Amino acid sequence: MPLKLHTIICSTRPGRIGPSIANWFHELAVQDGKFDAVLVDLAEFNLPVYDEPEHPIRQNYRHAHTKKWAASVNAADAYVFVTPEYNFGPPPSLLNALNYVYKEWNYKPAGMVSYGGVSGGMRAALIEKLTLTTLKMMPMTEAVTVQNVSSHFDDNENFLPGDHHKNSGAILLEELHKWAQALKTMRQ
Repeated sequence: MPLKLHTIICSTRPGRIGPSIANWFHELAVQDGKFDAVLVDLAEFNLPVYDEPEHPIRQNYRHAHTKKWAASVNAADAYVFVTPEYNFGPPPSLLNALNYVYKEWNYKPAGMVSYGGVSGGMRAALIEKLTLTTLKMMPMTEAVTVQNVSSHFDDNENFLPGDHHKNSGAILLEELHKWAQALKTMRQ
């Protein structure tokens, strides 16, 4: 059975551009064929600010939204977070979602497709990696960075990747697959 990759759209705000970038990366992963690729939209889970009464390490979830999110996270062997940068940091929706569960994240690799202005979201990605390592995840060094993101869209709001985005995406998928295979043994 192939390893499962979840490409997660991390922005939940109205008017977001993350879905277009995530759709591109998801299609790249499908064409690559190393993973059973699934596109996940964090907005569809409608997670409130963390509201579980017990620590997530216990996995004694009370709310339906948490159970649904935990099942989604648990189903994947690897993740790619498609993330914007908000005020030099990650979107609060992503940090909230990461904190909702714990063991479901453990011993899995994660990559970043970040986007923003001149930094391309790299400052947000660096901060996200701190949280990922605390969740016992392996963040990849390889990444896709979309600088000056507004210049990479057509009139229909479709993301127009450059060759460097495509090449970076292929390298990221290769590394994610290696790590996903290796870390799967730690979860068994």
